[in-house]
Amino acid sequence: MRNWKFAMASTILGSALILGACGSTEESTGSGTETEQTTSDTAGEEAAVEGTVSGDGSSTVAPIMEGIVEEYAGAQPDVQVTVGTSGTGGGFEKFIQGETDFSNASRPIKEEEAASLEEAGVEYTEFQLAFDGLSVVVSQENDWVEDLTVEDLKKLWIEDGTSKKWSDINPEWPDEEVVFYAPGTDSGTFDYFNEVILEDEDLVSSATLSEDDNTLVQGIQADPNAIGFFGYAYYVANQDTLKVVSIDGVEPNNDTIESGEYSPLSRPLFTYANNAALTENEAAYDFMKYTLENAGAMAEAVGYVALPQEDYDKGLADLEALK
Repeated sequence: MRNWKFAMASTILGSALILGACGSTEESTGSGTETEQTTSDTAGEEAAVEGTVSGDGSSTVAPIMEGIVEEYAGAQPDVQVTVGTSGTGGGFEKFIQGETDFSNASRPIKEEEAASLEEAGVEYTEFQLAFDGLSVVVSQENDWVEDLTVEDLKKLWIEDGTSKKWSDINPEWPDEEVVFYAPGTDSGTFDYFNEVILEDEDLVSSATLSEDDNTLVQGIQADPNAIGFFGYAYYVANQDTLKVVSIDGVEPNNDTIESGEYSPLSRPLFTYANNAALTENEAAYDFMKYTLENAGAMAEAVGYVALPQEDYDKGLADLEALK
């Protein structure tokens, strides 16, 4: 396994991941960015599997999945894998329409999405890939915020018709308006923050929303009055220019995320696979098997937290049962 922490630092700051040395193309469709991996067979070698596999969904899961795609290209050079980042909700829309073989998600599937899949005749299997600690971050130029409570987050992020100032949280902090950055509404990260912090109240209307976590990172880096949130790996890759804020005295790290001590912002990350694709498309089955075999190591490499091995073993058993 390569040094993915170094690789992700440049990947996340860039507009796209350039996958593989044998050739790759990138195209942007709708609100998501799609990275396409194509490779040619090495002279004198025969690939065990041929075909195409397509996925879309969460930008939070993307660092894990994009890393796996690149590694998989070396194992199966005649398989073309495309992975888009339309957000969890946007990915499920494509999954429901039958446009993708798998859908990455930073939250569990919603009841209405499951119902739409049933109506469309799409049977699926949920595979958990890793743990994430949704991270609240500010610029490193911000020298006053170190810790916020859940109640502070509610006061900051819930729309109440007022302009929000740092001094509203602590009178010793600057009398400056807070600048907000948040994932777009198609993002599972937005959904999760909405559930555990906003509790279905409206997000502050002045927030800049983007499905592209790079946009959030760059905006927060540039403004000492900015605050935002996204997946832990994006903080890890940019920790030289961002400062993570502890919540109720607990900072996100591998131990606090895995144990659940970093509450309520610890969460699982998933991919959902189309059962028909797994049984009818040898390439889709092989790629998902490779994903489950390598997700733990890749999660740790890019800044997330691996599951216990027995959870990956269960996922592989569930996959094998579909064969």
